Amino acid sequence: MYGESVDFAPPQPADLRLPVRSDDRVLQPSAIQEAVSRLKEISGLAIDEFWQEADADSVGLVKDELAMALLAIGTKHNYGLAPGVEATRAQVGAFWRALQLRELALAQACALGRDIAWQRFLAEYREPLRQAAIGITASVTTGTELADSLYSEIFGLTERNGQRQSPLASYSGRGSLKGFLRATLAQRNVDRYRRTCRETSPVNEDWPAASPAPVPASDVLSRLGESLTATLGALGPEERFILSAWFLDRHTLLEIAQTLRVHEATVSRRIKRLTAKIRKELLKSLQASGMSRPAAQEALGTDPRYLDLNLRRLLQTSQSAAFLPVAGLADPEQI
Repeated sequence: MYGESVDFAPPQPADLRLPVRSDDRVLQPSAIQEAVSRLKEISGLAIDEFWQEADADSVGLVKDELAMALLAIGTKHNYGLAPGVEATRAQVGAFWRALQLRELALAQACALGRDIAWQRFLAEYREPLRQAAIGITASVTTGTELADSLYSEIFGLTERNGQRQSPLASYSGRGSLKGFLRATLAQRNVDRYRRTCRETSPVNEDWPAASPAPVPASDVLSRLGESLTATLGALGPEERFILSAWFLDRHTLLEIAQTLRVHEATVSRRIKRLTAKIRKELLKSLQASGMSRPAAQEALGTDPRYLDLNLRRLLQTSQSAAFLPVAGLADPEQI
């Protein structure tokens, strides 16, 4: 089971916010300029480098807006380091360079309501997004409806406290925009299913309700969380990359193979060996903590939502410097 899923944390639209604009003019110019200066101060790098790499001008995103987004993302994720560890200038720069800058600029520009960005988003993502929704729902009709219902939300037509609300505002660029959109679709599909279940009365209310799966004991969850943290933390840079690319960002075998410069079959074998290795190490770790083998095997069937863990962060925290260039080899994807 833990070889099949890595991150169940849904995107949080309020995680990252750019300044509110009314007529495309910044309402807080002093705060914006301070952000640009702060970026230069902590990294020794000018915003121009990132702005050009992101091709931000083509989607209507100006330099100060990109600077604020980069600072917000870096602060939120502590530049890819463990909590409490202070990043050096080199680590800050490496973190920002490893982001999917072009996709980040597009997402932030769409969240701010830039027409040119929205047009590009529709041209590049609308049909693929529909196909992804069809795959999630296993229905052409339902999938099309799910994808269509997401467009107004993505564009930020709804407002809260005078601010545009768009899921794209929380895209951090740490994974592909493709993976982020798929995760958003999957969460909206779950929401739709739950809403439908609440609104639909059962055919026979005398039927007994299915017994919910018992919540594991707190000590089991604690041991499982510790074992999972230790097991993923011991993985090498390439193993972390493969897990992130395959399970988080939903890259194809071909895309991963092209990044690693190996054959697709090689990637397939590595994924199979890696998932078997993780399961074996988890069993060994759980048994070492005092659990019997049957109990350890049962613990591996625990619903990941019971665990207070961000599995994406486990794969992308405490990485060696060598991991960043490997992940950076992947080209920004389109769905």
